[in-house]
This record gives sequence, structure tokens and C-alpha cells, in this order.
Amino acid sequence: MERLLAILKNMHPDVDFSGDQDLIADGILDSLDIVTLITEINAEFDVSIPAEEILPENFNSAKAIYNLIARLDEE
Repeated sequence: MERLLAILKNMHPDVDFSGDQDLIADGILDSLDIVTLITEINAEFDVSIPAEEILPENFNSAKAIYNLIARLDEE
């Protein structure tokens, strides 16, 4: 989770990602951020996020993103 939070903090240093639960709904992350985030996750965690997993609920909180990474890492 620490590596993910570092990636998110690098994208938006002014946001407390450990507490925000509505990153998409509140407009903190936009579509360009999601593309950047997917690229960073692929490089940092060596997981590939398939198109069908690019859903708002998978990116609406740091916990949701981390759970997605963990699930894909197990597959």
C-alpha cells in the first residue's frame, strides 16, 4: 500500500489519499490520471490491468486500487 500511496501522492501532492474515499466521484482523479496511474501500477507492481477492470469502483479509493492490484497479482 505504501508504494501505491507514493504513486498517488506524486500525482496529487495536496490530497490525503489514505482518507479520501471518492477519488473519481469527487473529481480528484480524472481519465488522464487513471491512464497515468495504470501505467505506473504496471511498472511498479508488474501487473497488467485489463480494460474490463478499468471501472470507477476499482479506482475510487486507494484501498479499492490496492485491492485491484492484489487481486490481479494473485491471478
